[in-house]
Amino acid sequence: MSAMKGVDDAFLGVGDRPGLEIWCIMGTSVVPIAKSLHGRFYTGNCYIILSTDELKSRVRRHNVHYWVGKEAKEEHCVIASDKAVELDAALGSQAVQYREMQGEESDEFLSYFRPCIIPVQGSFSSHWRRSGEESDQTTMFRCEGEHVARVREVPFSRTSLDHMAAFIVDTPLKIFLFSGCNSSTQTRAKALDVIKHLRENRHCGRCEIGTIEDGKLVGDSDAGEFWNLFGGYAPIPRDVPDAANGELITTTSKKLFWINKRTLAPMDTHLLDREMLNSNRSYILDCGSEIYLWIGITTLFSERKTSIIVLEDYVRSQGRSSIGHTVIMTEGHEIPNFKLQFQHWPKNIVQKLYDAGREKVAAIFKHQGYDVAEIPEDKPQQFISSNGTLKVWLVDRGSVTLLCAEEQEQLYNGDCYIVQYSYVEDGKDYNLFFAWSGQNSVQEDRVASVSLMSSMADSVKGPAVVGQVSEAKEPELFFLVFKSLIIFKGGRSAAYKNSVLQKSDKTEWYQKDGAALFRVQGLRHDCARAVQVDLVASSLNSSHCYILQDGDSFFTWTGSLSSPSEHDILDRMMNTLFCYFLQPRKQSLLLREGSEPEHFWKTLGGISEYSKEKFVKGWPADPHMYTCTFQQCLFKAKEVFSFSQDDLATEETLILDCGEEIYVWVGLHSGVASKEHALDIGKMFLQAGIAQDGRRSIVDTTVYAVMEGDEPPFFTSFFNWDSSKQVAAVSAILLSTRSIHGLSGD
Repeated sequence: MSAMKGVDDAFLGVGDRPGLEIWCIMGTSVVPIAKSLHGRFYTGNCYIILSTDELKSRVRRHNVHYWVGKEAKEEHCVIASDKAVELDAALGSQAVQYREMQGEESDEFLSYFRPCIIPVQGSFSSHWRRSGEESDQTTMFRCEGEHVARVREVPFSRTSLDHMAAFIVDTPLKIFLFSGCNSSTQTRAKALDVIKHLRENRHCGRCEIGTIEDGKLVGDSDAGEFWNLFGGYAPIPRDVPDAANGELITTTSKKLFWINKRTLAPMDTHLLDREMLNSNRSYILDCGSEIYLWIGITTLFSERKTSIIVLEDYVRSQGRSSIGHTVIMTEGHEIPNFKLQFQHWPKNIVQKLYDAGREKVAAIFKHQGYDVAEIPEDKPQQFISSNGTLKVWLVDRGSVTLLCAEEQEQLYNGDCYIVQYSYVEDGKDYNLFFAWSGQNSVQEDRVASVSLMSSMADSVKGPAVVGQVSEAKEPELFFLVFKSLIIFKGGRSAAYKNSVLQKSDKTEWYQKDGAALFRVQGLRHDCARAVQVDLVASSLNSSHCYILQDGDSFFTWTGSLSSPSEHDILDRMMNTLFCYFLQPRKQSLLLREGSEPEHFWKTLGGISEYSKEKFVKGWPADPHMYTCTFQQCLFKAKEVFSFSQDDLATEETLILDCGEEIYVWVGLHSGVASKEHALDIGKMFLQAGIAQDGRRSIVDTTVYAVMEGDEPPFFTSFFNWDSSKQVAAVSAILLSTRSIHGLSGD
């Protein structure tokens, strides 16, 4: 590969594979760090870290971090920020850059180096002894954090202890864990992971481990040994809030500047809007705890470097060079937290499906209806048994009516229904409930359906998961519980009928002896659906198949871009419709797109334009996990990076955001009392706009509530799930003397 102008040769060709690549600033050069030394940072150096992820869309996402040690030289800091810009340029200016100060690293950065990073005093050298150098001295660490461990060395003194965190004292022969009485179960669990790390890396896997509970001293030999290290026991003072950090967190005023050469021009921040950002300029947005640098897409490479210098000068001038986080983005690659600072941020309409070089060719094939390797196959994932039992209730003014077997696969878009699917998986009984709302249903029934569903789910035996679903936004899982499904226009409920009488406009209602148009789709041959659509030609689509009814006459219409499997589903749905009429199947006229008779168009009210482009299902979204809390009655969510099953802590409520579906996972000790409350938390999350693609309505997204211990396979599939883990008992297991001493293998 030829060199790029202004870009260090060390960065050419990087970012092709998922994982981490790390460089250390040595003089004016960047030196690659071997994988065996990843996570080992020296306080006297600056590092550049590239994290590459391959998304489900097969697009690579790059994050560039430059880490600054507390003892690093200022000129090395400047070089590191400069080289980070060059690395971004080598990656096509598509990366997001983060400035990481030692001790103030972002959660995302720390998630790369589990269980922790413990900076080493001094400077990096290829001749530095890499093992055993710390094992002959006593060191003390403060450990905090819920989903990532924040570890920093503190003076070996009793005054370093407090009640809020966990503390690790590493001596040559024994490692002690002191758990503050106000520390969380998760913090203690993270501290235990750090102890495992220290034991393996500093003691070659051989040392004793002792645990000390804050305030519990009677008959504890470990506690006696621990306090003797400090010259005897003495009470720990009451925790005092960190005033500096508190002031930073409560800062809510925003400052926006555009960078004019090397000066900052302040802008009005009364109402921030996306239109304020010009593509040929760079801007600094100061939000207190975060500072963002936004670089327009048409800015020159030299101007980008200048913007970084201005940003560094601004941070230093504010006296915040070691506090807070700095994020650098190029236009089109903004992170969600930045977008949320603006009153209006337009949603990206065009999804990037193909890499740049293949985009035009793939688009041509897509338009002509050919299968392209980059497009995901439209096959449902089998995470639920197909041999379950289905029950459907009609919701009507606060009560429910169980539908008979013949009617339970016939829904109306003016009604709300509760669907229960009971099945057995791996010898365990499961129940899946949906509250389904038709597009024309009344608000009274929509509210009642969720409450009634939650009550029904609480009364069944075995694990129960509930989901709130809206018509036309159903997940595949919803259709998989039906063998075949027909959705008609109109409604059965008294509430809907009453609302129709009050409307002055004409409401379309399915009539057996009338005219109707159904769009037919299916996930597979035994999972099909027909949805009644508007009786107009514009409802047609070349990618789909349709059934047109005109009294006793039927037409089956196949779009030119539909597949043979869809034609088989169409034939099956015709049989289902005739079963609905309770009469033998009549002959239907099969029509291929372009061969329609006059009667066909007349029934649809005349010929008109309709979509003739190949319908391609979008790429599946990459899941993201968030913790949910309420602070001063305000809903707060924070992302958990590189999440795993271990992040499902019993004291928390977590959200797994999968794009068109979100799962609200409720820990047994989280304080969330009901499944209905869990669904409300999901709505708050969607309305807050914290998700990767911004604000989404409850109508556009299916929300599930999953309780700890009742996780179904379609939820656990997002994890490397270990069913033997007892998440609910994690606090007792992690802090028991037996489990701690079990680490020694004695």
